[in-house]
Amino acid sequence: MSNTPLFNDRTQAGERLAEVVQATLIKQASASEIKPVPIVYALPRGGLEVAAPVARVLHCPLTILVAKKISHPENPELAIGAVTACGSVIWEQSRRLSQRQNWRSHTALDTAVNQAKSLEAKLSVACPQVNTEGAIAIIVDDGIATGMTMAVAAAAIRKRSPAEIWLCAPVAPLRLVPWLHQWGDRVIVLATPEPFASVSNFYQEFPQLETTEALMYLQLAQEE
Repeated sequence: MSNTPLFNDRTQAGERLAEVVQATLIKQASASEIKPVPIVYALPRGGLEVAAPVARVLHCPLTILVAKKISHPENPELAIGAVTACGSVIWEQSRRLSQRQNWRSHTALDTAVNQAKSLEAKLSVACPQVNTEGAIAIIVDDGIATGMTMAVAAAAIRKRSPAEIWLCAPVAPLRLVPWLHQWGDRVIVLATPEPFASVSNFYQEFPQLETTEALMYLQLAQEE
């Protein structure tokens, strides 16, 4: 049945995702003499709890890439785009805004950039130094609803010349998977239930992750 919990919490979802990502990585490595180093990029804050088990199983660095949705000027719940702390931005192609709304959308863009920069500043102190060039960049979130933040994160990382970009999440709408393949070299999603209302519906427990908790996951990853 749709909209029934598929996962107890983000940690369980991350452990299940880690198994699939590891198996995929091993299979790919066995078929090629070139073995790029994986780096796990979490979309904070919720994505960190899912990404931590993935980085642990792969024995690779865990870091972040902060992306925020750009809200519709008259409907904060509706995403009309997404932006990263470093300034990469994408817009929803089907957006239809009046001239007044279009002007206000730039204010929404500025707000999202500032939010992203603020969160990055708080979390980056616990992030390891990584070299993305030639690596497999594995982007992880706790779920994909619109795909906007995942896509803009991929666009930002693409500028760093990775060997490949993998987009990974426990759950996403089936209709988004072909579109996600435009942004990543590989898409790994454990479940694609339809109809799809919101990511939280597929978790038994889905509390908001606080910044202090997000820092904890980054710090623990550095200690392992």
